Parts: sequence; C-alpha cells; structure tokens
Amino acid sequence: MSSELIIKFLVAAVLAGTPFLFGTVGEILSEKVGHLNLGVEGMMAIGACAGFMAGYVTDSFVIAILAAAAAGTLAALIYGVLTVTFMANQNVTGLTMTIFGTGLSNFVGVYMLERSEGGTLKLPERVTAQMRNIDIPGLSDIPVLGELLFSYNPFVYLGLVIAVLAGIYLYKTQTGLNVQAIGENPAAADAAGIEVTKWRYINILLSGAICGIGGAYCSMIINSGVWLRDSVGGLGWISVALVIFASWKPINVIYGSFVFGALRVLKYYVPKNTYAIPTAFFDALPFLITALVLVIASMRKSKRSHIPAHLGVNYFREER
Repeated sequence: MSSELIIKFLVAAVLAGTPFLFGTVGEILSEKVGHLNLGVEGMMAIGACAGFMAGYVTDSFVIAILAAAAAGTLAALIYGVLTVTFMANQNVTGLTMTIFGTGLSNFVGVYMLERSEGGTLKLPERVTAQMRNIDIPGLSDIPVLGELLFSYNPFVYLGLVIAVLAGIYLYKTQTGLNVQAIGENPAAADAAGIEVTKWRYINILLSGAICGIGGAYCSMIINSGVWLRDSVGGLGWISVALVIFASWKPINVIYGSFVFGALRVLKYYVPKNTYAIPTAFFDALPFLITALVLVIASMRKSKRSHIPAHLGVNYFREER
C-alpha cells in the first residue's frame, strides 16, 4: 500500500469513526450515573432526522446541529422520566427507545419524501457548503500532517472537543467526581449531600444531546446530504459496546472510534485480487469485533475497566 493510499485510509477511518465518537461519549455520560441506556441507536436516529430536516427547511447548518441536539435531548428526557422518576427497567426502556426512535425517524422521512419534488430529499447547497472540510490557513497546507489533522468537516472537530471536555468534566472537576460517585454508590452519594436525581437527569440529557448530533452526522455527512431510510444503520449499537472498549473514559473513545472507523472502511483499501474474502465479511467486521469485545469483557473482570458498580440498577431513595 502506497503512502498516499495509507494517508487516505487514515483520513477515511477518522471520518467513518466520528459517529462512534458522539454516540460513545454520550453513552459514557449516562453510564457514569448508573444508567445503561440501550436507546443510543434510537436517540441518534431521532437526531439524524431532526438535524437533516431542520437543515433542509432552514438552509442553516447551525440550526440543523441545534435541532439534532434538541431532539436527542428530548428523547433522553423521555428515557430519564421513565427510568429515574418512574424507575422503569433500564434495559427495556432503552430497547423501546431504539425501536421508537428508528420508527419515528423513518416515518418523518417518508412523510417528507412524499411532499418533496422528485421523490428525493437533498440538503440545500448552502448547508452542504458549511459542512465541507475546514481549511485552516497555514496548517491545512502542511505536507501529510495537514491532511491528517487539519482537513476535516466541522463535525469531526466538534466531536473531539466534546470528548476532551467530557473527560475534563468527569475526571478533573469536583462535579465530575460527584457524578462518578452516583454511578458507584448512589445511596452513599445521597448521604454525602449529592443531588442524585438532579445529576442523573443532567447527564442523561447531555448524553441525548451528544447522541443526537452524532445522528445528524450520519444523515448529513455519511449519506452525502441525501435522506436515506435507517441512516444510522446500527452504529448506535456499536457505540454502546465501544464504551467497554474505551474503559468508560471519554479520551479513550477518540482512539476507539478511530479503530472501529478503520474497520468500517477497510474493505475499500484491501486489494480485491489479493484475498479471496467476500465484501460482506468486511461489512460485518465492525459488528463481529463488537461482539468479540462484549464476550471478552464478560469473561474477564478487570479492575481497570472502571465499570460503574451501580450500572443498570435503579435507585430508590427510601431503601437507603
């Protein structure tokens, strides 16, 4: 493989891994307060629909991002009310959110397609122009490094900033340490004066907003600005598993999303005449690795895994 092709492969891996960056960081924020939200796929689907349609109607990239974040937040609020306030089963609620979000996204998409001219929905040129790769004077022109580090669309840089800020929030602030205490032992955190319900809601809503933006990336960037059914396509499920791969640390998600992004685009860079491997294998590879990560994680109990001790268990204060 030539050096030029390697650079293109690395750039493609970053772009393909960006939706995992959003989905996984969002899920980490939820799991750190003890809530295993299996509705990441649904929240991303709702964000994908809201972001695309907002951009289509308003011709504004900024409004599209805000709409995606708001839609994801609203979806997370539904999940939060059911699991925090009414203490519904987290697994069932998350799965229901995925079914609901995916179905709602496809329903709105079909409705808008029926009202469109020509039977297709394509983002206006003004929006697509704002989504193009950012050219940073002086930096983007650096040989090799310019293309590898300073030639991406706004979503990529936004995802990196969110991951770094999430890491600082959880590990470098008193609030973040309090949040982690909730995920480890909510009764002890409550006894120490930490507002458990308040911070669970805050983190769950932040999780939804970030996942919503990740969904918008799928519908606006991966699909090249054209609305397609099931635009998220299972990437939310991989994001949930990637939390384990990243050991519940937002900074590690940057590397993990790159690895899984590389798996997604590998089929385009493997010489077709060299290996008698069907293309379908490469399509399935990210999901196979995801299953492998889950199996390995369930078999070994590492102290370095940082899994919240109270993950998936509802907190009933009167039982304290």
